[in-house]
Amino acid sequence: MTTNRTLEGDELASATAKLTTEARKTSPSLTLTAALLGFALICLDASVVNVALPAIGSSLGGGMAGSQWVVDAYTLPFAALMLSTGAFADRSGASRAFALGTGVFTLASVACGLAPNLPALIGARVVQGLAAAVVLPASLALVRQAFPEPARRARAVATWAAGGSAAVALGPVAGGLLTTAWDWRGIFFVNLPVGALILALLLRAPRSERRPAPLDLPGQTTAVVALTGVTFAVIEGGTAGWTALAVALLAGVAFFRIEARSPHPVVPLGLFRDRTVAVAVATGSAVSVAFYSVVFVFSLFFQQVQGLSALRAGLAFLPMTGLIAVTNVVAGKVAGRYGARAPMLVGQALAVAGLLVLLYVDAGTSSVVTAVLLVPLALGCALTVPPLTAAMMDAVPVERAGVAAGMLNAARQVAGGLGIAVFGSLVGGGFVEGMRVALLISAGALVLTWAGTLRLR
Repeated sequence: MTTNRTLEGDELASATAKLTTEARKTSPSLTLTAALLGFALICLDASVVNVALPAIGSSLGGGMAGSQWVVDAYTLPFAALMLSTGAFADRSGASRAFALGTGVFTLASVACGLAPNLPALIGARVVQGLAAAVVLPASLALVRQAFPEPARRARAVATWAAGGSAAVALGPVAGGLLTTAWDWRGIFFVNLPVGALILALLLRAPRSERRPAPLDLPGQTTAVVALTGVTFAVIEGGTAGWTALAVALLAGVAFFRIEARSPHPVVPLGLFRDRTVAVAVATGSAVSVAFYSVVFVFSLFFQQVQGLSALRAGLAFLPMTGLIAVTNVVAGKVAGRYGARAPMLVGQALAVAGLLVLLYVDAGTSSVVTAVLLVPLALGCALTVPPLTAAMMDAVPVERAGVAAGMLNAARQVAGGLGIAVFGSLVGGGFVEGMRVALLISAGALVLTWAGTLRLR
């Protein structure tokens, strides 16, 4: 009898130890940490490079067009492929897709840091963008998988989102610090230990199930060709630019024909019949043009026109970017209480006012004054985005939520990339004059979307 009890006790202890080990291996907190770091890493690379652009230009050449391509070579594939990578993550399993995306992103970052010339750097940036497009939806799917209980999942998603906001805020400062203390290559090499840590943490995440998810490869291909053609035409110009624009127009027509007939389109055109969806996508795109293009232009302005160091240029963005995460939280609470329309209207009006105030800036304006004048634009953009996202999610059927989210994020990234292409060309002909034209274009776009928002219920 004693022996049997001892055996039963040993078996119970063994089973308990096994369950404890399994729980430790699949810790939701470690999975969340890995997903947060992955999301933060790809957000950081969208903003960290701006302050380093003058140093990259001095090292590798390429002028203004080279600087535009260094940014857009990452942004455009990231944006365009985001239309399909959610389905790819479902088909291959979120954990596998996340590991693949993180691994490729880390290796591409090393290739960026080792790039011997500008074409090699741009090629590596394209691969970074491809990998980032895989990491984003897979990281969010991992969070959803690790936290099945709704209340805990909501807190985890909020933490995940905060990681991205913090990375965007720290990007210019980190870029300036690394470029000054090390070299522009340091902004890419720093991704290596972070990527290794993410992959190590991912070993504790449970293996995700594969789920059937249709892919619209013809639609995805024509979208990439159209966006690349437009960007090339704007940046390069000349005969090659006109040829690229013609190819982009043909690809655009083919894209819309494919999407109208496809049973599983990457962009369901029928969703745009809903006014809220159309306004949300248009507003999100206008906000991205204003925010990302201003960060790009002023990164160059601080260094090339005012002669600031990379570190001082990065610090000049800190008041602007540091308030974004806090304002995002406030905007979510305001939208929850008063609805999305009110904070969207206030946010866009504040952003327009911020853009118009920046018309005051010229070569002799103090960098401290300029840093303060950038704040209203950031507050307005941060106040607008969470409510418009919530409004769009409320306007679409539940089964279309993932597609709608991918469509909105892709539109915002594409708009930001095209804005950089256009505004970079404007400042190339005369920096301060071109900068003012860019500010007025951004303000005009936001005035139009403000009028659209006013018509929402």
